[in-house]
Amino acid sequence: MKFFFIYVLAAVSSALYLAASASFAGENWPQFRGPAGDGVAHSTNLPIYWSENKNIVWKTAIHGLGWSSPVIYGQQIWLTTATQDGTELSVLCLDKDSGEILLDQKLFEILEPQFAHKFNSYASPTPVIEKGRVYVTWGSPGTACLDTRTFDVLWTRDDLVCDHFRGAGSSPIIYEESLILPYDGADYQYILAMNKNTGETKWKTDRSVDFKDLDENGQPKAEGDFRKAFATPHIAILGGEPVLISQGAMATYAYDPATGRELWRYDEHDNHSASARPVILGETVYVPTGFPKPSLLALPGNKKGVLKESDLHWKLALNKGTPKKPSLQLVGGYLYAVSDSGIGSCWEAKSGEEKWIARVGGNYSASPIFANGKIYFCSEEGKTTVIEATPDGYKVIAENTIGDGFMASPAVSGETLFLRSRSNLYAIRRP
Repeated sequence: MKFFFIYVLAAVSSALYLAASASFAGENWPQFRGPAGDGVAHSTNLPIYWSENKNIVWKTAIHGLGWSSPVIYGQQIWLTTATQDGTELSVLCLDKDSGEILLDQKLFEILEPQFAHKFNSYASPTPVIEKGRVYVTWGSPGTACLDTRTFDVLWTRDDLVCDHFRGAGSSPIIYEESLILPYDGADYQYILAMNKNTGETKWKTDRSVDFKDLDENGQPKAEGDFRKAFATPHIAILGGEPVLISQGAMATYAYDPATGRELWRYDEHDNHSASARPVILGETVYVPTGFPKPSLLALPGNKKGVLKESDLHWKLALNKGTPKKPSLQLVGGYLYAVSDSGIGSCWEAKSGEEKWIARVGGNYSASPIFANGKIYFCSEEGKTTVIEATPDGYKVIAENTIGDGFMASPAVSGETLFLRSRSNLYAIRRP
């Protein structure tokens, strides 16, 4: 009876965690990909058509360069930026209704920045926000927590060693009293949980995969380039328990989020630089595997140990519609995606059966969102393609072009769409 009570208590706690993550879902967009981390917006009247002269409520210039997506809580919008050379790392807070910049604060000065690829920036990880506090990170150069009312810096960390090699990209998530961040670099690969109130490390777990990438001198090939990753972790309820799903290079992992203990791992040695956030349906975890030629995996979420390919529900190997950087969009039992090179696809989640494939056009880094039966794809060229979320064919509703291109993913609050271009933040709403 005691064990049954413990199991029920754990299940109730897990349900409360998911409920909390979706609270105020219509108004707040507290993390990368929204309230539940799955790209779903609960708006019913999000704009479909816009231009530089139509349905733009406000437009605010953002200095520097940053691919981090805006996060929203109450009347505040937070995002990060950096100088193009990575020597100054700043956080901004804007008023949601007017676009007025309320805070523009430099948090870290970096004397010798790591190299960042042209496809990346020095401010790519998206913040995570909750009532009273916002957490911002630039990877190993620095992580900080700020009071959202007073703008006081409550704690900082700049001691975590990781050569991101191409720039940081993984966004943090909150689980109970922990701030969880992956560090998958060319030199070190690990995931850790900080006490969100103090910044102190609660647990740290090294990635366990054997990369099998050593050259004849016993050194990692390509200076460790195949060991890095940029993916954002995700908490899912699997087998009635909270499970932390995290992609590193060449492997997808499941951990106990309270302790960091590894629960299972699936190795995919053909791929590295995973960048998407996992999506979950029931007990199944869906992930694209990254560079250079991604596969799409349907992983059993409630297994233990090192999984074999025979354990997978299905695998689409080297599929041309599978994205490398954008995340998947799950809607009603179907997976939708746009590849980096602009190929749109829809698959049945249960079987992996392709329902349609079409050319959307353009190039993509941003992850899509779903709202009120529609999916929004935002391209690096500044075009947002709005399609009907249906497995019955590729159906374009609208195409809208503004700004100088989108690397950051969209955010939504109420019936307002927020898009961060390379140089501006837009608020877009119907009249």
